[in-house]
Amino acid sequence: MAKICCIGDRDSIKGFAALGLDIFVCEEDEAADKVLKQAVDNGYAVIYITEYLAALAKKQVDRIDKSPDLCVVPIPSVKANSGIGVKRLSEAVEKAVGSDIIFNKESTK
Repeated sequence: MAKICCIGDRDSIKGFAALGLDIFVCEEDEAADKVLKQAVDNGYAVIYITEYLAALAKKQVDRIDKSPDLCVVPIPSVKANSGIGVKRLSEAVEKAVGSDIIFNKESTK
C-alpha cells in the first residue's frame, strides 16, 4: 500500500493527522523544497501539499509529477487559496477523458 502524507502549515494540515495521514509541518517558506524532498526520500507516493508551498517548490513538484510512481496533490490552506489545486484537477480530468467535464469548457487542444 502506498504511503500518504500531507505537507503544510500546522493549521492547514492538522486535520489530516486525524484521518491517519502522516503530516510534515512546514512553517518556513525556505523549507518547502527540503520537506518535499524528505517526503519523497521517505517513500511517500501520494503527497498532499498546500497550494502555497506547492508554488514555492514548483520546480520540484513538476519533476515529481513526471514520475509514474508519485503523485503530488495541491490542497487549499488557511493562509491562501490560489486555485492551483482545482486547475490541476481539471487538467488531469480533461487529459483522462478528453474534455473538461468539471467546468464544461471545450478543450483548446
